[in-house]
Amino acid sequence: MESAIENRIKGYLKSSIEDAVSASRFKLNEIPLVFLEVPRGENHGDFSSNVSFLLAKDAGKSPAEIAGIILEYLLKRVNREPLVQKVETAGGGFINFFMNNEAYYPVLAEIIERGGGYGSSNFGNGEKILVEFVSANPTGPLHVGHARNAVVGDVLSNVLKASGFNVRKEYYLNDTGNQVEALGESLRQRYMELTGTPENEDIEYGGEYLIGLAKELLENDTGGGIPDTAVCRDYAIKRIREDIQKDLEDFGITFDSWFSEKSLHDGGGIEKIIKLLDEKGFIQKKDGALWFKSKQFGDEKDRVIVKSDGAATYLAPDIAYHYNKLKRGFSRLINVWGADHHGYIPRIKASLTALGFHPGILDIVLIQLVKLCRGGKPVSMSTRAGKFVTMRELIDEVGSDNVRFFMLMRRSDAQLEFDLELAKKQSMENPVYYVQYAHARICSLFSYAEEKGLKPGKIDEVKVELLTEKEEINLIKVLSFYPGIVEGSAKNLEPHRLTAYLQQVAANLHNFYDRLRVVEEDEEKAPPRLLLIKAVRIVLQNGLRLLGISCPDRM
Repeated sequence: MESAIENRIKGYLKSSIEDAVSASRFKLNEIPLVFLEVPRGENHGDFSSNVSFLLAKDAGKSPAEIAGIILEYLLKRVNREPLVQKVETAGGGFINFFMNNEAYYPVLAEIIERGGGYGSSNFGNGEKILVEFVSANPTGPLHVGHARNAVVGDVLSNVLKASGFNVRKEYYLNDTGNQVEALGESLRQRYMELTGTPENEDIEYGGEYLIGLAKELLENDTGGGIPDTAVCRDYAIKRIREDIQKDLEDFGITFDSWFSEKSLHDGGGIEKIIKLLDEKGFIQKKDGALWFKSKQFGDEKDRVIVKSDGAATYLAPDIAYHYNKLKRGFSRLINVWGADHHGYIPRIKASLTALGFHPGILDIVLIQLVKLCRGGKPVSMSTRAGKFVTMRELIDEVGSDNVRFFMLMRRSDAQLEFDLELAKKQSMENPVYYVQYAHARICSLFSYAEEKGLKPGKIDEVKVELLTEKEEINLIKVLSFYPGIVEGSAKNLEPHRLTAYLQQVAANLHNFYDRLRVVEEDEEKAPPRLLLIKAVRIVLQNGLRLLGISCPDRM
């Protein structure tokens, strides 16, 4: 959702390009979409467009030459536009727009009027999306990497909902196969150890958590003797799933559904999907196994779907699961996967194509590794878990707010370094504290203003034109970007944009607060400034809510 200002500027650009083409100043096969960006330096204006670079090849002219032609027609339009101060070309073809202060004042009215709805839109038009994330095997507690997956999936779901999509969150439970069978046998061995009758020292799944489950099983023993592997397996899956669900809920993350892989096997979904692919001519029998002809759909090679011993490979239930999703009425699927699954993407997309779906209905968000450190030094592995630092341990040490924010401070496909000491600091060095303190500062200021008998007032009664200081205008500008940040995060599946944006809002608020007085300077300026910081508070609250992070009134 772009601001009204951006839409107007884009309209001027598009019309000016059309005028230039109509006047035969240059030829185009088609006019591309016009995009605007906010330049980093104030010298480059409030908005900038690279459209001249996009037109250059088609028009057969240099970007600088095209920009000059477009500028001629732009000036005819914007010279009658009181919101535009000036337009100029720079950087060999960029077109930069400088706005008057009056262009931004309506933003305050929109924020105040929409309140908690500011930033939300109907961009998604109710499209049904299934976001599947975390989906860790139920073989132990969630670790730090799962925590990042959980945050990305949850915040992405929030952003999509705010952008008008009909979103359902799902956890895919891998509750069948070799891994859970090994889990069941490992638990049985742990049980045997507790009864003093160990059988095998080679236990695939260790860790304190499994010993704890064995103790529970022993305490609940009804005299039926040593449980077999199947009983141990089912008990382990049930209990580990309960612990996973509780850890996630304590982290502020809930799922609309938990889908069992076992249900696909028990319900005949695996056989059905293999039969369907076979009927379409995409199954080949070779070396006693069944192969899915995925290579003809863009995969690097064909894949075994049923081994020569008759057992299905991991690919079979995965295809069946994605087919099941689409048959449930979802028109778009988003999977949040660990980066180590990147090689799996072509074969899943190939299966969707083979089944008659467009591969573009599936988006994969890859999550890179998280490296924990303290003051730049790597953190040793957890003694409690045996092999890894658990998500629960991380949250217990630094708090849910810090974990959620830090996990989104870089793109999900970039490796993340998580500094535990920084996350625990109650100072402006900690980016979470920095943003939350901005909100607390506003709340404190409002309390002080109320003691002095001052209130923001109604938007139509306040003289917003008195907001002329650089810090005031910069605040309004950054607030105007929020709807575009939310929509851009949804379009590009990049929820990390929110954390960077909120830090920008906080920085502008702190600059404003340190430079200008609200209550004790000019009585005439107090109401519009109070209205301005009220708008800032709304945006901070809306953004932090999407992140699932608290908004403290005092710190």
